[in-house]
Amino acid sequence: MDSSTPDSPSSSPTVSERWFDRAKAVSPGGVNSPVRAFRAVGGTPRFMTEGSGAWLTDVDGRRHLDLVGSWGPMLLGHAHPQVIAAVQEVAARGTSFGTPSTPEVELAEEIVDRAPVESVRLVSSGTEATMSAIRLARGFTGRDRIVKFAGCYHGHVDALLAEAGSGLVTLGIPGTPGVPAHVTADTVVLPYNDREAVAAAFAEMGDDIACVITEAAAGNMGVVAPEPGFNEFLARTCRENGALFISDEVMTGFRVTRSGHWGLDGAIEGWRPDLLTFGKVMGGGFPAAAFGGRADVMEQLAPSGPVYQAGTLSGNPVATTAGLTTLRLADDDAYARIDAWSAQAQALVTDALTEAGVEHVVQTVGNMFSILWGLSSPARSFEDVQRQQSWRYRPFFHAMLEAGVYLPPSAFESWFVSAAHDEHALSRMAEALPAAARAAARAEETP
Repeated sequence: MDSSTPDSPSSSPTVSERWFDRAKAVSPGGVNSPVRAFRAVGGTPRFMTEGSGAWLTDVDGRRHLDLVGSWGPMLLGHAHPQVIAAVQEVAARGTSFGTPSTPEVELAEEIVDRAPVESVRLVSSGTEATMSAIRLARGFTGRDRIVKFAGCYHGHVDALLAEAGSGLVTLGIPGTPGVPAHVTADTVVLPYNDREAVAAAFAEMGDDIACVITEAAAGNMGVVAPEPGFNEFLARTCRENGALFISDEVMTGFRVTRSGHWGLDGAIEGWRPDLLTFGKVMGGGFPAAAFGGRADVMEQLAPSGPVYQAGTLSGNPVATTAGLTTLRLADDDAYARIDAWSAQAQALVTDALTEAGVEHVVQTVGNMFSILWGLSSPARSFEDVQRQQSWRYRPFFHAMLEAGVYLPPSAFESWFVSAAHDEHALSRMAEALPAAARAAARAEETP
């Protein structure tokens, strides 16, 4: 396959098109995760060959400012020299042993130091983390029902795909075939940020509820923050009713503060979840995730207890080294830079859309943000988010892409910046935004 650079950066992405044709011949939809297929925005996915700092280069030689960051993990930017050096050093000694290794212990210690957990089990994906946390909660409580919130995504766990946010709504899929009704029969789906609905559910079936699971701050229906005190209310309600509270920090964990979203509310208010799930940043760009929490709950896991969970590549030395190095480099200065770049990026988007006359709301949680199109007030639930004029995003996305800015290919996803973003990156955004905003303003809804 020809992967040469085209004569001009403005030429059509023929090499990406060819790779996409090859991919569709051997993979469903040509991708290994659905939103990458560009179905929501149309066009051909860009096949990337290189990432450096805040920038990506595709197979056509085009350079893009990256506001996806591998969907959050690249907190320090792509190919951070110290992360790459650490990975190269450990990989040269072997990539997988099937035995305990020292980096997995050090990464677990780092997580315990940063987050409100006493014990941690490493896994390979966020889906695996949430699946295992739910199994553990059921095993610990001896109950079956679980409570989740509409629009919150916790991986493609069968029992949690009901009203699961960005991936399904982007593709227009209300649930998913292949999940038997009996698997979701014990899943109770409530409106996000609705305390009365939570109280009513516990009043009706509290003795049967094993756990409540929620994203610490929703990032998979766009960014929707928990209302002040909502997470604490969930933790208290669970405690009063003998259930466990699972805070899903796969996206927010170690991203919005060194302690994740818990650092924005729980650390201040003095409450703790019973279990937390982590992923993305803690892997430093490698497949690594974790779940952890109270020691008495975690001790129910095999081999200490009867709840079985295992994984051949869990605690992989290369992945744990990448994650450990990333977290050690993610100091207060790094978070301050990320927060500052995020605030400036949000201001640029707001100024451009306002100038073009596009009604919108910027939704933020720490340094994560997303745009609600055609709305005038913030969203507090999945129902609110679905009212937006998401059709305005397609022309906006493509205008930005043409100008060399790579955004999430869905209006229902979070935007991410990194410590590697700088004035040059923001200048690229500033140059691209006016034309993109005008394209959004001209957009017309189509059936």
